Amino acid sequence: MIDSKLLTLKDYIGVCMLINKVLVLSLFFICSLNLTVYAQEIPSPQQALQNFNISPAQIKQLEQGKIVSYEVNEASKKELGIGLAMLIPVALTKIADYIKLGNLTYTESGLIASGPLSENADLRSFEQFGFSNEQLGEAKSFLNAKPGDSFNLSKHEFERLKSFKIDLQGADNKTLLKAANEIYREFLLQRFIAYRKRGLAGIAAYDRQRSSTDPGAELRIAAINSKALAQYFPELQQAWLNYPTTLPPKINEQFLWLNRHVEGRPTAILIHRLIAISEKGGIVLSRQFYVGHSYNSSHIAMSGLPYKNGTLVFYSIRSSTDQVDGMGSSLKHSIGREQMRKEMIKRLQRINKDLKLKVAPIASEN
Repeated sequence: MIDSKLLTLKDYIGVCMLINKVLVLSLFFICSLNLTVYAQEIPSPQQALQNFNISPAQIKQLEQGKIVSYEVNEASKKELGIGLAMLIPVALTKIADYIKLGNLTYTESGLIASGPLSENADLRSFEQFGFSNEQLGEAKSFLNAKPGDSFNLSKHEFERLKSFKIDLQGADNKTLLKAANEIYREFLLQRFIAYRKRGLAGIAAYDRQRSSTDPGAELRIAAINSKALAQYFPELQQAWLNYPTTLPPKINEQFLWLNRHVEGRPTAILIHRLIAISEKGGIVLSRQFYVGHSYNSSHIAMSGLPYKNGTLVFYSIRSSTDQVDGMGSSLKHSIGREQMRKEMIKRLQRINKDLKLKVAPIASEN
């Protein structure tokens, strides 16, 4: 029998889909800024199709408006990876106009709140993040959290909670809720500052009591194994791996936080994104360098190329989760990939339907 936790993967994978939406928003909105893609050589659509091992039969399906899958080699036992391609039969400029109207910004189910993070972010930047009155039970669980898999916190953060809780003896619910929100915001700010200063090396590991999980190492492996990034954007890849460092010219950089329901629970997510795009095509990179619970990290690479009378879009997601490791790992991976694929397809179908007033069919896997 499959562990009941596996059944919750659908919810956590939904978070990854939110980031896909954010990436689509950025990818097509930024095209109006006329940025220059900093690449060694922009591949032709034919080269890109070949690089992603998309067969002639699949190309025909793409040209018929169908969504096709391509393989993303998973680099660890904890990673779930999948890629999709689709030919959206409209020009980049039309998609940009559609996105600028805000059609995708707040349509994601489960999104509680979000906000941008500037270079000088402080606790006020997170004031819209927090547990609500209806989430008092989750706030109390957070204050009482111990090393394990219920919350993704470092050894130092767990110790901070333990000492912080001493001053809350006998406190009423209103005080407990306020305290939980204050210290969680403090943790988020500290993690943001640490990442800004040291990049992947500054991401504190999650304490699992008898072991630890290193999301920084997971994100490094994901970036190294991003085929298109390594082949066509080598300098961007190095900047991505060695952040903080000088970024290539004409790169748009963004940070943001999200609060979203995952597995029925609110969670915080910290995101770093790089965008490079021009009329010839471009790439968007996004990493979730902190996730409050349920999965460890996520890396997304998305690219778009003009193709015939439309836009050829490729995007891949690599998400790492302890839930697919251990006994039954192969089956857990298979189920997790399929759930991820279904969620990704829904997003592409919605974009296509909104722009062309019809749902894009799914290509046969045979």
